[in-house]
Amino acid sequence: MRNHFVHFILGISLVSFSCYPHESHIDHALHFDQEVASYLYQFAFNCIDQQYPNKPGVVLGDETYIKSPKEMHPAFYGCFDWHSAVHGHWTLVTLLKKFPQMEQRQSILAKLKANITQENIQKEIIFFSDEHNKTFQRTYGWAWLLKLAQALKDWEEPAGIELYKYLQPLEQHIALQFIEFLDKLNDPIRVGEHSNISFGMSLAYDYASQYHPELACRIEKKARDYFMNDKACPLTWEPGGFDFISPCLQEASLMLKVLPNDEFKVWFEEFLPGFSEQPDDFLQPAEVTDPSDGKLAHLDGLNFNRAWCLFEIGQALHNDKIIQLGVEHFEYSYAKLDAGEYAGSHWLATFATYALIKNEF
Repeated sequence: MRNHFVHFILGISLVSFSCYPHESHIDHALHFDQEVASYLYQFAFNCIDQQYPNKPGVVLGDETYIKSPKEMHPAFYGCFDWHSAVHGHWTLVTLLKKFPQMEQRQSILAKLKANITQENIQKEIIFFSDEHNKTFQRTYGWAWLLKLAQALKDWEEPAGIELYKYLQPLEQHIALQFIEFLDKLNDPIRVGEHSNISFGMSLAYDYASQYHPELACRIEKKARDYFMNDKACPLTWEPGGFDFISPCLQEASLMLKVLPNDEFKVWFEEFLPGFSEQPDDFLQPAEVTDPSDGKLAHLDGLNFNRAWCLFEIGQALHNDKIIQLGVEHFEYSYAKLDAGEYAGSHWLATFATYALIKNEF
């Protein structure tokens, strides 16, 4: 694994040196090839059917609720918690779609088909309909479920069509829950962890803008309601010690998706004044002091989250400085994926994969 990391980072360094600042499109510095995919897949592959350790996060209505993770969530029981199991499946589907000739293809498909079945998804829906757990995984896990649905619906081959058919009822249930929640949420949730509403809305919008017009329209309206008047976001206050989402950059990422480009540029200059000129005056990669501590390990996820937001914003603004800052954040935490600590390995590969995808747009 270490040799793979050295190869990957040398590729980054050489391309960055030769392209920046004399040429644009420094976002091409990160190469997402089959070797990288074969490295990233193993993290999700190894944990989507690993029950323990596990953090259920459920409300127990009585003693009958006490069950094993697989009994409670027969589709998404691995990777320490429900949302990580979901986005672990998204990671594997995404890698298979991008690299259909992966040598691990059949073993990956076997695990996906074992978990995403009609019977298992029906049991997941029953859980989400339970009176005590209707808000379970709101909105972080919901958003990743919709991203998984999007990835499967886009996958025009028999395996994808079959898996999507089974997942669709849960997708529809979650989409309706998302709309109902946004209708009730008057004020945004701006924290740097799971409940950050701009994160959930941003990922859900990727799905909804293609496949669910009602949810897409609701996200567009609520994004304007929540964030249109925001100015001078205190980016230098970041990071919080447990953050894995950048509240400021994630908000900007959402607004980039819902606003016309010219309107976004005006909004962004007021939202982060001076950032476009000298972005590295505002941010440096966050350091994880103890990768075995699940909360402190969040900061590697923050670096990946910042990276993909910076890629999106830099590309929209044609700003190589912003993109280069994203490369630095990605590079800093890519080395941590094989740190040997489940606290990070059960989820960080998803964030790395998502950042690499955003770098390519």
